[in-house]
Amino acid sequence: MLTHRRSIPTLAVTFAALAPAAVSAQLPGPAAAAWEEVAGGWHAVLADEGIVGASLALVVDGKAERHEVHGFADLGERRPVDDRTIYHWASITKTLTAISIMQLRDRGLLSLDDPIVDHVPELRDVYNPFGRMEDVTIRQIMSHSAGFRAGTWPWGGDEEWHPHEPTEWSQLVAMIPYTRIHFPPGSRFSYSNPGIIFLGRVIEKLTGDVFETYVDKNVFRPLGMRNAYFDGTPRHLLAHRSNHYFVEEGTSPRAGGPDFDTGITVSNGGLNAPVTDMVRYLGFLMGSPPDDIPDGWSADAVLSRASLEEMWRTVVPIQDTGIGRETMGLSFFLYDNGGTRIVGHTGTQRAFYSFMAFDPVARVGAVGAFNTAGTSGSGPDTHAIRIGTRDAVVNQVFPLVRGGAR
Repeated sequence: MLTHRRSIPTLAVTFAALAPAAVSAQLPGPAAAAWEEVAGGWHAVLADEGIVGASLALVVDGKAERHEVHGFADLGERRPVDDRTIYHWASITKTLTAISIMQLRDRGLLSLDDPIVDHVPELRDVYNPFGRMEDVTIRQIMSHSAGFRAGTWPWGGDEEWHPHEPTEWSQLVAMIPYTRIHFPPGSRFSYSNPGIIFLGRVIEKLTGDVFETYVDKNVFRPLGMRNAYFDGTPRHLLAHRSNHYFVEEGTSPRAGGPDFDTGITVSNGGLNAPVTDMVRYLGFLMGSPPDDIPDGWSADAVLSRASLEEMWRTVVPIQDTGIGRETMGLSFFLYDNGGTRIVGHTGTQRAFYSFMAFDPVARVGAVGAFNTAGTSGSGPDTHAIRIGTRDAVVNQVFPLVRGGAR
């Protein structure tokens, strides 16, 4: 159940007026009623909290059965959110990186148990008090159990003139002698951004493509994700790009700009896309590719179901959550939701927040994105709103879709 926390009066009335009715589609009656309840609470909380713009979609059998939009993609232009609005999806990018690694494994170009130093020899200079760097594997990095630190760029970033993220591989290489392994590799979970960047380096070295080009050719194009891209927005899509906003309670939102450069960390968090393309991605993950895929095309051309299922097996435990016990697979988070496996990931960068969650057996999922964040403990708690939204959809709507006429 989504709950209200506080309101920011300058925006709440406008948002309430823009809250649209849900898209009409066929859902089992109880599931449709549950969605209406969750969506109504979602709109109310966003208005109460002062979220500038957001989107939420329910995906069943590869189609968006419901797509809610709220507020503005750009306040300065008075441009409302619609079904073409492009958000930044941040760490959900990691799932694309992991799928790319699995593609290369399936083509015989690497093994998940390869030492990472076989492909990124610069990592031999990492300080590992628990053994040799040759004992740190690709599999451990994919499951966030290799022992690398959490933050990509732990120095600087506190001046306006600093780059948002490191821009060149050489900058990360310069940090490697100041990097350590923090616990015995494989022994536990600890979320690591630089680890995924090292996987992006593996992809580039084995294929000769820059990361963005590889994913475009091997994931976006075959899935028809025509409006998905990394970092700077193509000119023809600028009219659909969402700005992002920082809000302190009682003040007007401060725009952060539509684009920012994730630099060398692109494989860790550079994805931009509209919800419609993310629905295509979820459809593929759930085994329901969209209807406009050419005849004779197989989703296995991107990655086989067997390899996806391999990614959704528990590697290390994490914690209890509102949708069940959380564990880590191969770059996907897994949840035991009353005996049903839920797969997902979240993303956070600047003021963009996002999530995806799905049941790959029942082929029901949800995606959500928000373009606003509070600052210094003031303003909207977008992380709590995101998790509350995800948990409400998974706990209140998914079971009724599973139990309906499907």
